[in-house]
Amino acid sequence: MGELDGRDRGGAAVEVTAPATPARRPSRSALTAPTAPAAITATHVRIWLAVILCAIVIGTTGYMVLDPGWRLLDALYMTVITLTTVGFREVQPLDDAGRVWTMILSLAGVGLIFGSVGIVAEYLVVEATSGRREARRMADAVNKLSGHYILCGYGRVGLTVARELVHSGLKVVVIDVLPESLARARREGFLEVEGDATEEATLRAAGIERAKGLITTIDSDAHNVYVILSARALNPKLFVVARANTEDSEARLMQAGASRVVSPYTMAGHRLAELATRPRVVDFIDAALSHGELAFSMEEVEVIAGDATLDGATVASLRDTGVFVLAIVNGERSYEPNPPADRVLRAGETLIVSGSVPRLKELRGGASKA
Repeated sequence: MGELDGRDRGGAAVEVTAPATPARRPSRSALTAPTAPAAITATHVRIWLAVILCAIVIGTTGYMVLDPGWRLLDALYMTVITLTTVGFREVQPLDDAGRVWTMILSLAGVGLIFGSVGIVAEYLVVEATSGRREARRMADAVNKLSGHYILCGYGRVGLTVARELVHSGLKVVVIDVLPESLARARREGFLEVEGDATEEATLRAAGIERAKGLITTIDSDAHNVYVILSARALNPKLFVVARANTEDSEARLMQAGASRVVSPYTMAGHRLAELATRPRVVDFIDAALSHGELAFSMEEVEVIAGDATLDGATVASLRDTGVFVLAIVNGERSYEPNPPADRVLRAGETLIVSGSVPRLKELRGGASKA
């Protein structure tokens, strides 16, 4: 699922003519490492405890059968100190049969002790070598996330997307099926889920119900369609951005439920044309949207009902605090550029604003808390 910038694994350009059902890979448990052959399970532990209990019961019964004069507590005590090789004195004098029975229990006790040590050692070794402990830590970290972004496909485009999201202070969970892609994500410090992003189980493991957005950069448009469909079914409010590998697939991805569709090749063409015709404008916008380049920035902030800072405020009042409203967005793509100073801001609107980095950070934080 790691994308290869529009080329298949044989090097030929990918041509998608119809959203045919993608071939499914064998399902792999999300957020788990490959199971080691000798992994200790709860069933194994229960069986071992049952063996120890049976040994105690048999030993106690044996003493009482060989010498009917023994009390139950005395027989149990003798069995336990024999199996554990403690070696206290005999509770009652033993005849030859009793001594033979005690020797048998002693040998059984040594076997149980070494068996228990072996099971514990095996469990610790399997935990350390199989990566299950790291997988559980990763799963716990993902389960604590809310309002994060899920990135499907961690190739060269996915790497750039993940870094930009982190630079913006956002949490990212990477989904991929390729071990080498997951290893790169792990080295970069990202939370990762191994699995097919078209499957609901994988998306749930990445916290799809609590996520704010999903970005799919897979090199197969058909897979991207199925990722969007699965994500929309689990979280209808999710903001989904999809990579389109061909022009024909853009409409198909939008029909599947993508909020925005981006073609790296189309964007590269626009970028080259804009740099050729208005390079300073492009440089200025890049600097405003970058991280740490300038002392000011541009942001989008939603006006939330009850927010004392924005709801009911005017463009002029925001300008007095150092925040300049460049445009007001009503609906999906209805812009009101350069709003007048007396324009009152209403809940549900989205503002495109500019200002100093600390002031915008403060404004965005206040809006999210409201």
